[in-house]
Amino acid sequence: MLSLDKNLALRHHPQAGLPGRFFGRLFPVADKQLAKWQAQLARIQTELAQLGPMRPGSLSQQYKDPVAKTGAYWQLSYTHNMRSRSRYVRPAELPRIKALLDNFKRFRALVDRCIDLSVQIADRQTELLRASTPDNP
Repeated sequence: MLSLDKNLALRHHPQAGLPGRFFGRLFPVADKQLAKWQAQLARIQTELAQLGPMRPGSLSQQYKDPVAKTGAYWQLSYTHNMRSRSRYVRPAELPRIKALLDNFKRFRALVDRCIDLSVQIADRQTELLRASTPDNP
């Protein structure tokens, strides 16, 4: 059961995965769904740590004469620090820029999944804590 003692220190609650002092790390738990989410979160965090260089943005092909579609060139557009920017990209740089953009898209997807899992974990821990403690008015 999670409770506060006279020194306001958290006591261990194994079912909810809360250690005696909660610093954001979750310990192994008895709840299978919670353990599954925690394992998924750990895998995603490992994958995040292994991502290489990245950059935000999108590539588009532009034309000096859009009507005739002649004079094609590539443009990188992105927003950083609330400021939109665009850069010309040389044809020889395209593979490297595409790899950087792909890494950033993967980063964003993984971060979104981390947030989803963290919310699910926190909600499940709250459910378990509420179920194990008597209602306090």
